[in-house]
Amino acid sequence: MKKTILNIFQKTFYPFLISMYPVLAIYANNLDEARPVVVIRPLLVFLAGALILFLIFRLILRDWHRSAFVTSMWLILFSTYGHLIAAIKDKNLHISSNLILGFWLFLAALSLFLAARKKTKFLSVTASLNLIAAVLMVYPLFQVISASVRNLEVTRDVSASSIKDINPGELKDLPDVYYIILDSYTRADLMQQAYNFDNSAFVTDLQKMGFYVARCSQSNYMRTDIALASTLNIDYLQNLSDKFKTDTYNRTQLFELLKHSLVRKTLEKAGYRTIAYATGFPWSELDDADVFLSASPLLGEMTDFEEMLLNTTLARVLEDSGIIDPFQISSRHYRERTSFDLDSFARLVKMPGPKFIFMHVISPHPPFVFGPDGKPTDPALFHNEDDKITSRMYTEGYTNQVTYLNKRIKEAMDLIIHASNTPPVIIVQGDHGPWMQADNKRFWILNAYYLPGHLDQLYPSISPVNSFRLVLNDYLGTDYPLLTDKSYFSPIPYIYNFKPFGNPCK
Repeated sequence: MKKTILNIFQKTFYPFLISMYPVLAIYANNLDEARPVVVIRPLLVFLAGALILFLIFRLILRDWHRSAFVTSMWLILFSTYGHLIAAIKDKNLHISSNLILGFWLFLAALSLFLAARKKTKFLSVTASLNLIAAVLMVYPLFQVISASVRNLEVTRDVSASSIKDINPGELKDLPDVYYIILDSYTRADLMQQAYNFDNSAFVTDLQKMGFYVARCSQSNYMRTDIALASTLNIDYLQNLSDKFKTDTYNRTQLFELLKHSLVRKTLEKAGYRTIAYATGFPWSELDDADVFLSASPLLGEMTDFEEMLLNTTLARVLEDSGIIDPFQISSRHYRERTSFDLDSFARLVKMPGPKFIFMHVISPHPPFVFGPDGKPTDPALFHNEDDKITSRMYTEGYTNQVTYLNKRIKEAMDLIIHASNTPPVIIVQGDHGPWMQADNKRFWILNAYYLPGHLDQLYPSISPVNSFRLVLNDYLGTDYPLLTDKSYFSPIPYIYNFKPFGNPCK
């Protein structure tokens, strides 16, 4: 056995472990922000790059061990350049990136020179380098595995939570349920006050279609993740788990409550299929839904995770030289995802029901990538020379996107209402209000309900926490009492340290 292990460690596999390490390390440090699937393509690319270098240097040096050494050195230099540049900028050190690049190229040439020297022996250190590379992999793998175990434990806790008894066999002609979140979409009164933008025509059009628009609605929380978790579990976060302590900020339990919510479990028990969308924010993606609509992780454009990864490597030179612009790439992702969402309604209506559609549209939230006519805009134009969005720029970008969204949402609602065999349930809701407003006004949200035959239970100040209490009661026969509508502010990083805010609107 010992001899077998020694033989294995004499093989030159450490370059491939070294090529995988940057991908896994960055993923391990961003587990809350990236789904596992996003590491597949970069892992394949980094492994392919390692193999190509390995074979090229084998042809040049005619020795596997020398090739393994220089390949590993080049991979290390490639993967650490961006980290060093970022550290220098963080420390405000005045060191030219060209100087660092020149030094990195010198080290690359030096490593090739050392590998080519006949006097230098590499066979004797192969086992040690393999061991070092293997040990290097332990920590990120431990982070990923331990997080997976924690998530499984949390999943079991959330799955064990009780839901109201319903009898699916007694439920007939169940309506499709659409829950559409327009990120940062505020009420008409705040649009008028803050942006001199008259949104009354859109509200009137919704009302003519049969929607009830709650003119005094406030979000229950000012953060998207907390707001959605509360809405989809029909209760205030403080009542959902004792793990949400004021001095903590771990979001594992929060994300699990959002993904496997009481609303989703109840509807699925009643026979609904869940349909969800990619958002670019893994914590809000129900990627285990019956239908999850997303671009292929292998064939789609560069992901946000890949952009972050490449920014830590020598590829950062392309950004610094202006050849690529990560902000523009990221903004294009926002535009494409939003367009994909808004273009999918005709497809959704044709899907067999009953179905629960969870659609989180990251708009009119920045980046501002749509003009009022839907044509692409350059989001960088809404940033000043300090890369900040001013109040004037925010007003223009926000109202541009609201104008475009209004047109597309009206078209979509008209399509859904008229093409559905059974009158659907539709909730169109902001998760919170826009940036750059007084704290109390950042709670003001659009909150519109299409509940045929049940509008009499709605009222001007209804908040999202009560939305699905009404839906489940009216359509599945549950008996959830309505809660007092409240709003809570919480700071970063202690996002569970809640401060109550009133609602002056009557």
